[in-house]
Formats: sequence, C-alpha cells, structure tokens
Amino acid sequence: MRIDCPFCGSREIVEFSYLGDAGVQRPAPDAGSVFTDYVYLRDNVAGRHREYWYHGSGCHSWLVVERDTRSHEIFSVDYAHRETVR
Repeated sequence: MRIDCPFCGSREIVEFSYLGDAGVQRPAPDAGSVFTDYVYLRDNVAGRHREYWYHGSGCHSWLVVERDTRSHEIFSVDYAHRETVR
C-alpha cells in the first residue's frame, strides 16, 4: 500500500505509523466511564473510514487518510491541522 503524502509525494506504507480513528472526539479526563470507553472500546469499521497516520520516516506530518479498510483503496490524504489532532 502507498500513501500519497501532500508534502513528499507517493511513499510506501512502511514510512508511516497508524495512529487511530480520526472521527473520535476525546472526552474530558474526568468523564469517568465515558473516558474509559474512549480509551478501550473502538469500532472495527469494515468499509470507508478516516484515520490518522504519522509520516515518521519523511516529513513528520500528521495526516488524515480516508480509505476502505476492506480493499485498502485510499480516497483522500489531507494534512491534519494541529487543532484537529486529538
């Protein structure tokens, strides 16, 4: 699989680290069981999904990648602006 980094161009997946679901909102740390659910309970999405990826072996950018988890087809790659990274 290759990811088309907006800064470095098309790169092999080994240059990136998967960092999780880009659609989950982090609750306040004192939210009790809601925070526990945020940390430990995640959906295993089959299909189109938005994810955070980190380009550690390249430009060190956080990216939001929209891809199909069944076919690994990538639909879009965008820079994750600092205020959107959770």
